[in-house]
Amino acid sequence: MARATTVRAAGKPLVSVIIGSASDAEVMQACRLALASFGIAHEARVLSAHRTPKELARYVEALPGRGVRLVIAAAGMAAHLAGAVAAHTSLPVLAVPLASGALQGIDALFATVQMPGGVPVACFGIGAAGAKNAAYMAARILALADRDLAVRMRGVLQRDREQVRKARWPAPAAAKGRPS
Repeated sequence: MARATTVRAAGKPLVSVIIGSASDAEVMQACRLALASFGIAHEARVLSAHRTPKELARYVEALPGRGVRLVIAAAGMAAHLAGAVAAHTSLPVLAVPLASGALQGIDALFATVQMPGGVPVACFGIGAAGAKNAAYMAARILALADRDLAVRMRGVLQRDREQVRKARWPAPAAAKGRPS
């Protein structure tokens, strides 16, 4: 059975983050850090659509009964993980294609956005930015029914805006001190 980790910042996990391989953990850390910044309790699992299909199905089918509200699934190459998750639940599934193999994530992106009608999977960008955006979207979805989370989310978004406002683009080293 795949090992699980849980972040219980706010009680029972509301989000399940599933990766298809332990090698995907580093990129998906951006997702987990963003969820934690919103105070969203989540759990993380390594389960494969191809190598552990029965375990994946059992795990996903049990999620609603445990209070999990949505799933973020990340995989590279053929990227069947999010589709396999969506086949076993009516929970929202957010997919993050990961760069791996010869096509560096393009194959994962195409595999994810070509889900058949009636099996919806929301797809984000390839890699760490997509991982972070999946967490931000999870926060927006969950905030629809959670006023406290909506307040925390606005605070995080305000912090992000302030970081951009305070950012400065330094002049090139050769041009310092010269009028433009």
